[in-house]
Amino acid sequence: MGTLKKIISEKINIEKKLIKNEKIISKIINLFVKTLKNGNSIYICGNGGSASDAEHLSTEFLVRLRPKVNRKPYSIINLGMNLPYVTACSNDYSFDEIFSRSLEAISKPNDLLWVISTSGNSKNIIKALKKAKKLKIQTIGFYGKTGGNCKKLTNYPMCVESTNTARIQECHIFLGHYILESTENILIK
Repeated sequence: MGTLKKIISEKINIEKKLIKNEKIISKIINLFVKTLKNGNSIYICGNGGSASDAEHLSTEFLVRLRPKVNRKPYSIINLGMNLPYVTACSNDYSFDEIFSRSLEAISKPNDLLWVISTSGNSKNIIKALKKAKKLKIQTIGFYGKTGGNCKKLTNYPMCVESTNTARIQECHIFLGHYILESTENILIK
């Protein structure tokens, strides 16, 4: 455990490294705008703590991101927000299928899948990415340093240059908020 000053400095240094991903972040924003303008949906999912991040980020667009910006809800659906479904699928099939099965059921052409995994090795995220590929759905992934096995399955991978789970998750939320705010600014013009 470091001092507060050391941890804040570490966080700032990691976030500064995100600047070199500006081009891919811009592509992701444009993809979000295009998807939502065309009446399609973005599906989001995460494993473990990243499941909470997925729920948080989807809520920002289903309800409201900023208190003074009132606009229509945008379709960013959390694939893990139905606990009875998650437990039934885990019991009757496999925990590895909780996202891929629902993605297959509700997605349509030109939708988008956004996955979050600090390790990039979550089996349920890997299955969702493979299912998206079969369904011809483009994918965005937020991962830790290497991107794990998920990176090569993702059209637009974003890797945070850290192996510290807390710092990775903090960057994922920061990136998610930045991308959503930028997307919202374009959509409400």
